[in-house]
Amino acid sequence: MQDPNPAAQPPEESIAPVPEPSSDPNRTAADALLADDPRVLQILSSEHSSLVIQRSLAYNEAFERASMFLTFLSMSFVAMALLAQALNFEREFMVIASILIGFDFLIGIATYIRIVGTGVDDLHATQGMNRIRQGYVRIAPHVAPFFVTGTHDDLRGVFKTYGYADGGTALGDLAYGLSTALGMVGLIVAAIGGVFGAVVTLAFGGAGWLAFAVAAAMTLVVFALCARMTLQQVARSQAALEVLFPSPDSHSPA
Repeated sequence: MQDPNPAAQPPEESIAPVPEPSSDPNRTAADALLADDPRVLQILSSEHSSLVIQRSLAYNEAFERASMFLTFLSMSFVAMALLAQALNFEREFMVIASILIGFDFLIGIATYIRIVGTGVDDLHATQGMNRIRQGYVRIAPHVAPFFVTGTHDDLRGVFKTYGYADGGTALGDLAYGLSTALGMVGLIVAAIGGVFGAVVTLAFGGAGWLAFAVAAAMTLVVFALCARMTLQQVARSQAALEVLFPSPDSHSPA
């Protein structure tokens, strides 16, 4: 039975129809083929899930390596503190301390190199996820405004997924790099390298001012070498993977 008072009924909300993919004039035949094949979305979703797991494993390994390094470093310094009480900071203690700190330094370098490797693995996984989002956008262009992560596989698109906006200052870029786990480990390794140089200088009978100068120089050199190695590794890994979907205002080759 109809309501005798039609004016009392709330007006029906008008829902704008979602545009069909074929109505997009910029849509290519390949995009239409992606949308028409029901297997594409399932394959992309499975690959997306595997890349999420890969990123999680890379993060876990990086944090575990850093934790192992810091634990070993703490234990070695506790051991040196006990030795200092017995040897009273004499030359024998300096020799033993130089051996322990040198071992810490080697472990720190190995840890840093491995964390750089996990960072590269994470970069590749993020690049792959951006490619998959590009596929989502090509299948359903109307979902593009809902993505806050990147949909292009160049370095700029990857940085967008990381939440890092380009166009910052050099000092801001340096501060951002040092705030990461890789930057923290790099700083610690550089400091250990400086301490190692100072202890070796004292063990060979060097003066205090000379040990301080050697420590400062080695810290700067080790930090510069770590930064250079990181940038070169990222550049090599990025150059090895072809950019298929560059950002619209990027000059990267497609």
